[in-house]
Amino acid sequence: MWILFAFLSAVFAALTSILAKIGMNGIDSNLGTAIRTVVVLIMAWGIVLITGKHHGIENITTKGWIFLVLSGLATGLSWLFYFHALQIGEASKVVPIDKFSVVISMVLAFLILKEPASLQTIIGGAFITIGTFVLIL
Repeated sequence: MWILFAFLSAVFAALTSILAKIGMNGIDSNLGTAIRTVVVLIMAWGIVLITGKHHGIENITTKGWIFLVLSGLATGLSWLFYFHALQIGEASKVVPIDKFSVVISMVLAFLILKEPASLQTIIGGAFITIGTFVLIL
């Protein structure tokens, strides 16, 4: 089931880039990011409340809070940089560079999370890296 959700994530991430590129025409990228973030906030809390998952908030540990806040800060910075790059650059070049985060995430997963680095993941990461550089050159 995780594969379905991963593919849906990819589809909506692609739509995010194209819709944002069109929507930010003539407005500041930071303002566009702020508007978009409010929509995400309302949608995410709406889903949490509708599904009744808000009751689990008291079970979050201090470590969980710290890392969720740090993740949120990283997300915010990523979005600000991404949408500024998207506003001033070509989507067909900005998006592949942004998706290079896949390779960076893989390396961090190997180093920090101690996930195994199989030959398959190394080859896949190498192909993504090569593809990224082919597209931006």
